Amino acid sequence: MPTRLKRPAFWRPLALTVTLLGFQGYLGYSAISGQFGIENRDDILADIEVLQDRSAALQAEIDAYRHRVSLMNPRHLDPDLVTERARALLNMAHADDILVMVNPETGKPISGQFVELIDDELISIIQADSTL
Repeated sequence: MPTRLKRPAFWRPLALTVTLLGFQGYLGYSAISGQFGIENRDDILADIEVLQDRSAALQAEIDAYRHRVSLMNPRHLDPDLVTERARALLNMAHADDILVMVNPETGKPISGQFVELIDDELISIIQADSTL
């Protein structure tokens, strides 16, 4: 009985080779110009630097808030801070204090203009600014 050997199909190994080469090409393209590739590395490093700067600024703000909260601790109240806030809220001053009046519209000191101002104008400026 004669046996006939079947020759294997050539398209199966060829299809596998083409598929693997295509996948390897995709991986190569992604490694070079993909989202996390070599070409995008500088952008990623710049983003990291910006985020680190932002993190440092936020940490400084958090530290400032922690310091302010620690000043409000009832067991460790600073007497100078308490008197300063009380005088600001009550519009009071000591005889030894130096007051600098500020024009609310311009934000500039008006201490050098006292001679030129009339008493009524001074009183209106004092009454207009409740923080003095």
